Amino acid sequence: MSTEIRRVGVVGCGLMGSGIVEVIARHGYLVVVREVTQELLDTGLARVHASLSKAVERGKLSREEVDTARSRIIGTTTLHDLAECDLVVEAVVEDMGVKKEVFTQLDRLCPPHAILASNTSSLSITEMASVTRRPDKVLGMHFFNPVPVMPLLEMVNTILVSPEVFATARAFGEGLGKTVVVAKDNPGFIVNLLLIPYLLDAIRALDMSIATKEDIDTAIKLGLNHPMGPFTLLDFVGLDTVLFIADAIFAEFKDARYAAPPLLRRMVTAGLLGRKRGKGFYEYS
Repeated sequence: MSTEIRRVGVVGCGLMGSGIVEVIARHGYLVVVREVTQELLDTGLARVHASLSKAVERGKLSREEVDTARSRIIGTTTLHDLAECDLVVEAVVEDMGVKKEVFTQLDRLCPPHAILASNTSSLSITEMASVTRRPDKVLGMHFFNPVPVMPLLEMVNTILVSPEVFATARAFGEGLGKTVVVAKDNPGFIVNLLLIPYLLDAIRALDMSIATKEDIDTAIKLGLNHPMGPFTLLDFVGLDTVLFIADAIFAEFKDARYAAPPLLRRMVTAGLLGRKRGKGFYEYS
């Protein structure tokens, strides 16, 4: 018997988590979001409210629709408040130890029918499922930033998840207005498996003085019709995030295409992480 999803939990209300909360609430679901501190929760919910207000300004939503969406969001700092959820999306830091602890607790708290999903961009879903008593109900739901805008949802199928559970989760994702693509539980899935070598090659090209970062960005934008060049994209994603994903995929495959260039590692060590820190390959006011 398939699970009917009515109440959804989100663990983490950072940049990704807050976007996931917004999209779920906008599409008619009651959503309970948990953060570890009240300060982080308030910051995340303020991000949701600001995004909803911008949607009104742009004519995407009415004020009434925004008020209704806000009324569907419940914030908490207690994981126990997710105990009645039919689906929980984990969106905490990209650290396997932290994620496994979250899944262990969710497995203990949530009802037997509940589906547990991870928003990870590169880590093993199977490993997360291994700490639960419901590996047939654990899968990947990788959203893209900014979640309310980006149409893609990368869903990750494992060798353990049941087809019925996966179909239910996929229908939920499509009901959020997302275009779903399906990948097996492989490091990097689809997007990062292909994106990371491209970004690392751009850094290598810069380090070899093949061209300036500005000319490389312009060449890719105009020559390949990309919305942004690799260095603008690196700064947008976050250099630390790119380094983490590259290291995770390299650890699995030992493929030189995923070996992080020394320049990337030095910049991360120096705190030059991109837009979120005000400086990466470019400077931001």
